[in-house]
Amino acid sequence: MPRSMSDQELLWWLPWRPGNDLAPPQRRLASWRLGCERVRCLARLVVVCVCLSVMLLGSWGVAGAAPPESNVEEWPTYGRDPGGSRYSPLTQITRDNVTQLQVAWTYRTGEAERKALSAGRASFEATPLVIDGTLYLSTPFNRVIALDPATGAERWTYDPHIDPFLSYASVTSRGVSTWLDPNHPAGTPCWRRIFVATIDARLIALDAATGAPCHDFGQDGQVDLTQDVRLVQRGMYGVTSPPAVIGDLVVVGSMIGDFRAVELERGVVRAFEARTGQRRWSWDPIPQDPADPARSTWAGSSATRTGAANAWSVMSVDPERDLVFVPTSSPSPDFYGGERRGSNLYANAVVALRASTGTVVWSFQVVHHDLWDYDVPAQPTLLTVPRDGQDIPAVAVGTKMGHVFVLHRDTGAPLFPVEERPVPPSTVPGEVAWPTQPFPTLPPPLAPQKLTPDDAWGPTPVERDWCRERLKVLRSEGIFTPPSVEGTVVFPGLGGGINWGSLTWEPTRGLVLANMSHMAYVVKLMPRKDRFKFVEGVRLLGSVSPQFGTPYAAYIEPLLGPSGAPCNPPPWGTLAAVDLATGAVRWQVPLGIEPEAAYVPEAAAWGSLNAGGSLVTAGGLVFIAAAKDTSLRAFDVETGKELWKGPLPASAQATPMTYRLSETGKQFVVIAAGGHGMLGTKKGDYVVAFTLP
Repeated sequence: MPRSMSDQELLWWLPWRPGNDLAPPQRRLASWRLGCERVRCLARLVVVCVCLSVMLLGSWGVAGAAPPESNVEEWPTYGRDPGGSRYSPLTQITRDNVTQLQVAWTYRTGEAERKALSAGRASFEATPLVIDGTLYLSTPFNRVIALDPATGAERWTYDPHIDPFLSYASVTSRGVSTWLDPNHPAGTPCWRRIFVATIDARLIALDAATGAPCHDFGQDGQVDLTQDVRLVQRGMYGVTSPPAVIGDLVVVGSMIGDFRAVELERGVVRAFEARTGQRRWSWDPIPQDPADPARSTWAGSSATRTGAANAWSVMSVDPERDLVFVPTSSPSPDFYGGERRGSNLYANAVVALRASTGTVVWSFQVVHHDLWDYDVPAQPTLLTVPRDGQDIPAVAVGTKMGHVFVLHRDTGAPLFPVEERPVPPSTVPGEVAWPTQPFPTLPPPLAPQKLTPDDAWGPTPVERDWCRERLKVLRSEGIFTPPSVEGTVVFPGLGGGINWGSLTWEPTRGLVLANMSHMAYVVKLMPRKDRFKFVEGVRLLGSVSPQFGTPYAAYIEPLLGPSGAPCNPPPWGTLAAVDLATGAVRWQVPLGIEPEAAYVPEAAAWGSLNAGGSLVTAGGLVFIAAAKDTSLRAFDVETGKELWKGPLPASAQATPMTYRLSETGKQFVVIAAGGHGMLGTKKGDYVVAFTLP
């Protein structure tokens, strides 16, 4: 779901969001209990639906065993370790004392004052790094900032001067990466480098000590990523996730604006030498070599014409195996595949590449011939799974469908059985939907996968009836019902299920944690000659995607009732823990509160749409914000009970991190709180650190 209307980020705009002048107070959620007589007219809103949608260093997280705490002060990569576990062995903050957490420091990036064409769509999704006694982070417009992790005092900033007059597919940066040059003497310029990949498609290397560009990298410290990708439109091609670093290579994917046409930018993954910026290899998820067995899964010349299938989310690496794990997305365009018939292998998959060469070692496709914008949005999580008394190296893949696939890390073979099950056929002339889709037998789906008229929900009987009648005229035969001319319910929706917040791995208990959103969408294909015949009142409810090069434009909208509440029953946001020894769900609880539902007593059980991820610690705690409200929460990893809720100055659609200072011994939990431009949450430019008194 996010790339532009973006598959790079989870973007929902609900009409009761704070500050929405299209949803006057009488339409807000608090009025539900007073009745919906005043809101019989559909709330007007513009919905950009896209979903949201790394790195390395150390092998303990990949192996699943925690080192002594004296070695774990830092947070050196986006997911803390090469496999993206988001697990910290720190134990100072525990279930017994977490209620004593207080704000240690707050830093403002200044990004809230930025004047730019796309500023209103900016989302602060960064997870900072802490290494060598400095905290590093990036802002939505790719400013890189270095802070004192004890006080939040600014040490340096770097501004890449993103063009403020250009419209970008996605305005966010989830973080930076770092590399230590063994050929540079310690302490010399660019001995440690900070890499940032930008929304205008540059890869930049900075001196970690000063923020100055490393001039021996590329041209004056940067590499132009728009070369050799069939650039169609500036601003629609860039990078939103931190590069992966393995050995002396920096590996980058791309963000590509969705829904535009068949012939879009190519989603090539490229590796550059960390010292010089010279390109070492590139790999296209849409196979161009006729000798590649996957080429036959693209009918005719479609592999040449089709674009995207890009890796916009975060990659993982296994240095010991010389592997990069790449999560790929939907080929273009998203909702009609008649121009790319076949199963479309390497798209919508996790692909293991040989890091030194860029060749495919194995791949596993989670959706065949995607028609639903079901990208692989989550960073592949490297972990171990017990089997017959042995620890098996594995990779867990979280999906928008709420499926979690657990695969052998060396071969891609499923460690729990996967079944190919029949799914509904397409009724659209020219489309040939794939007849089956893969379903893991374990773990069970973490998201509901069917919405019928009998399931319709509303805050009042009147609204429930309205939703029921709306569902009666739509195709809704369960997950993987193809888009149609009459309109199809896509549930789970374009934003998941699981999104770029990814999975979190707790190795001592063998638990995978996943936060999810649950909201249905409607996708309607419009013959191109009829695409302007929609009555204006209906078109204002959603977005029309052109899909040039096909016979159909696509109309996409969230399935909402007259008050703006989802027609699918709550909870709309959940946090779950899965035991990977058995595949069983250990617990699942609502996550967050829709801000303007806070007046409703039942709202705590409804949960909230969310974007961002979680952190788990050896102190038995799961830290997560992500929801649309302005809170950072701590849950008991054993039970899912909420133990603490800390207020934030803005919403935090980001993933928290933690570190301990060797000088003071204090453990900090830090999160970026800046809101999400299209999710409509409270905006800001804050970095907030919590610690014990």
